[in-house]
Amino acid sequence: MNADLPWLVYLQGGPGFAAPRPEANSGWLKAALKHYRVLLLDQRGTGASSAITHQTLASKSPQQQAEYLTHFRADNIVRDAEQLRQHLGIDQWALLGQSFGGFCALHYLSFYPHSLSRVFMTGGIPSLTATADEVYQATYKRVADKNKAFFKRFAGAQQQCNAIAEYIVNNKVYLPNGQLFTVEQFQTWGITLGGTGGDLAMYYALENAFVEIEGQQALSYDFLNIMLNQQSYQTNPIYAILHEAIYCQQQASQWSAERVRQQYPQYQYQRGGDVSFTGEMVYPWMFDQMTCLQPLCEAAHLLAAKDDWPLLYCADQLAKNTVPIAAAVYVEDMYVEYRYSCETLDLLANAKSWQTNQYEHNGLRVDGEHILEQLIVLADSL
Repeated sequence: MNADLPWLVYLQGGPGFAAPRPEANSGWLKAALKHYRVLLLDQRGTGASSAITHQTLASKSPQQQAEYLTHFRADNIVRDAEQLRQHLGIDQWALLGQSFGGFCALHYLSFYPHSLSRVFMTGGIPSLTATADEVYQATYKRVADKNKAFFKRFAGAQQQCNAIAEYIVNNKVYLPNGQLFTVEQFQTWGITLGGTGGDLAMYYALENAFVEIEGQQALSYDFLNIMLNQQSYQTNPIYAILHEAIYCQQQASQWSAERVRQQYPQYQYQRGGDVSFTGEMVYPWMFDQMTCLQPLCEAAHLLAAKDDWPLLYCADQLAKNTVPIAAAVYVEDMYVEYRYSCETLDLLANAKSWQTNQYEHNGLRVDGEHILEQLIVLADSL
């Protein structure tokens, strides 16, 4: 490692996921290491930080769980980073924020701009003011577009999905962890449609969804294991319990995704009808149905009612920003609404964006070396 190079901090998407553990000098890391020493930050509650799981919270009451979990949003993640920067004696460092990591970067720019040399963001420019309801009204429409494209691309996929839903309705189906599997859980598989290659992965899984046992069709163990593994809310509960809170500024979410869902009949599965998948949304029934979320159910309801979340962004500071900002904005992003990203970019000073439909939300994972190199050139021009 070249000790003369400046530092770059990687802020992982989520919330509630640890920084990556690289096994090779490849992807965006390969590009970054040409210019920086890289610090992979485990955000509080993840990775090598103090773990947040249903196990570690088991001894707390619901009220204690809820109060404790209020301290794991972007504002405190950034405070942790600032403490670390000061502890290491680093005057300034750069940031690379992917998805929710970009939300954290925007908070950093709002309140600690003097600590930053430049900022790169990929698929992570939020609205400064949009409520959770407004966010989900936009993203449900994006999810509808992804559903339409998926079922148009793959002949027979709609019929196979309908058959799976019908089987679930007519039979008691259990995931490998013993959890009762429901159509609502099946619909959340649509979160995969927001990434490059996600539709292909889903189609391949559908090919072997059923297995014949003594002349009767049943859902295969392989398929059910895929369904369990895609429920990352169970192993990363911050992702579930604080997902709506990342949009809240002095208002309560009140289970926004569930309420807004009622405006879109296609997501209300009716027996014998077509299945439509949902996206990156969290619902109250998850805390009733998903084994590892059940111990956090009461706390989740308390947090959904919390209406005094502090402000996350300072529009005045961002309007006079002097830190070079380079952002990759994905035009067809299913997770972060393109229109809101553009509105925020219009308010940011000293920022340039590369807007493209070449990549989905997971572009940094798919082609990170190229994307980061593009952003470095963009930042150099500021």
